[in-house]
Amino acid sequence: MECPKCGHHLKKYINPLPTVDIIIELKGGIVLIERKNRPFGWALPGGFVDYGESLEKAALREAREETGLQVTLKRQFKTYSDPARDPRHHTISTVFIASADGLPSAGDDACNAKIFMQQNLPPLAFDHAKILADYFKSRTEAACP
Repeated sequence: MECPKCGHHLKKYINPLPTVDIIIELKGGIVLIERKNRPFGWALPGGFVDYGESLEKAALREAREETGLQVTLKRQFKTYSDPARDPRHHTISTVFIASADGLPSAGDDACNAKIFMQQNLPPLAFDHAKILADYFKSRTEAACP
């Protein structure tokens, strides 16, 4: 890449994009959204972190935009960084566990929002099946003495 003014060679840096995903615990299950845009399918609520925004604020915003729920973040769960986790870009997602009251309603990038139990999860987009497998495993391990 060259500078358009002086022609000096410039390095072009391409960095992974930060995202958040939120596991919203509600009525004994978790909230998933059906995506309105590619890649289609069911997914955890989440999205890109805006410039100048903390991960926590991004998680609260994305949860509200996609599910209509005001969530309370309980804790940061894990970070997922496989370059192939999102077919559109290399993203790094920090996953939060949250709680909420009320019922989800689809908004923003979602065309549907529902509560699912572990035993009736639909096919999931991105690496969300792995994220939820890790989440359910961690809950089982925490419940064992």
